[in-house]
Amino acid sequence: MKIVSVVGARPNFMKIAPIIRAIDKHNAAYSGQSPITNYQSLVSNHPSPITSHQPLVTSPPSPVTIHHVLVHTGQHYDFEMSQVFFQDLKLPQPDYHLGVGSGTHAEQTGKVMIEVEKVLLEEKPDVLLVVGDVNSTLAAALAAAKLHIPVAHVEAGIRSCDKSMPEEINRLLTDHLSDYLFTTSRYEDDNLRREGISDDKIFRVGNVMADSLLYSKELAAKSDVLGRLGLKERGYALATLHRPSNVDQRDNLSSIIEALIQISRTIPVVFPVHPRTQKNLKDFGLLVQSPVSSHQLLVTNPLGYLDFLNLEMNARIVITDSGGVQVETTVLGVPCLTLLDSPVWQITHEEGTNVLVGTDLKKLRQEAFRVLDGGTKKGSVLKLWDGHAAERIAGILANSS
Repeated sequence: MKIVSVVGARPNFMKIAPIIRAIDKHNAAYSGQSPITNYQSLVSNHPSPITSHQPLVTSPPSPVTIHHVLVHTGQHYDFEMSQVFFQDLKLPQPDYHLGVGSGTHAEQTGKVMIEVEKVLLEEKPDVLLVVGDVNSTLAAALAAAKLHIPVAHVEAGIRSCDKSMPEEINRLLTDHLSDYLFTTSRYEDDNLRREGISDDKIFRVGNVMADSLLYSKELAAKSDVLGRLGLKERGYALATLHRPSNVDQRDNLSSIIEALIQISRTIPVVFPVHPRTQKNLKDFGLLVQSPVSSHQLLVTNPLGYLDFLNLEMNARIVITDSGGVQVETTVLGVPCLTLLDSPVWQITHEEGTNVLVGTDLKKLRQEAFRVLDGGTKKGSVLKLWDGHAAERIAGILANSS
């Protein structure tokens, strides 16, 4: 069978990398290169409420081989946000690079639809696979659905219930266009059912971001980023910001920066700045230099996956508005304060290490100092976030052909 996968932005690369490895492993098993290892153990505890598709997850993988075609839309097109992640994650170079670049949401979505449609007409895949919730995800799903090509969505069912977030619109529409909805926990299963999506389309497989993290953790531990920044293990906080609600208005961004500065007077705060945030900091006249006198807010350019993962692993606390970072901190057991009004990953707040502080900067400071004083939230090991989600996905798709 042929699968076309579409990626476009930094979060997508971490999600597609383990799927490509799982497809390679699946194909190698049928070319005599290596055996499938403990496949039944990967699916024996599968809790998804699948009905007519149940054999797809309880039987061994099909002998069908998978021909995979990787498409990079170019939604993130600079080195730090794109190419360095291909290097760190050992991703193959894309079969197609569409070079879409930046633009408004409508412009970007339209450009991706036009270019992805050309690829789909040429490749004629059996399935289009999309990951996450960026504009490229929705655009590719729309193009495939209009060509009657089945769509598989990895990280389906995530809901913030905040339609002011562009990602929420992308999630909703992509899920309702999809034929295979790969979820990470019971929360996402329930969200999809409430929206009328039938159980036979829902497959709870685990979290592919956990796959990437666990695969790369040993290599990330060798990064020298702490030495380069003059940091000590558990001796700093890590902060990321990129959501429009936090960075596109001067008052909001200025208030968050002031809160980080206050925290940095107690513990150094490392702040790798997303290009969107960097532009706004410059336009608003904030943080023109680093380090800034009288505090220890260390501003850096965007970092590669391995360097950033090392910083997460060794941080005392993480402050973020990133959905991916919420996942990674829960897997690592690192306390995380989320600067959103509603959770993206409900399970990381209910069972993981995340605390939702929203736009309440007083609560942000209070929770940060609570953690620094030893009041760390203890998370649990989440079921199926075990490094094998991508293998389950590959097995399900191969058996569906």
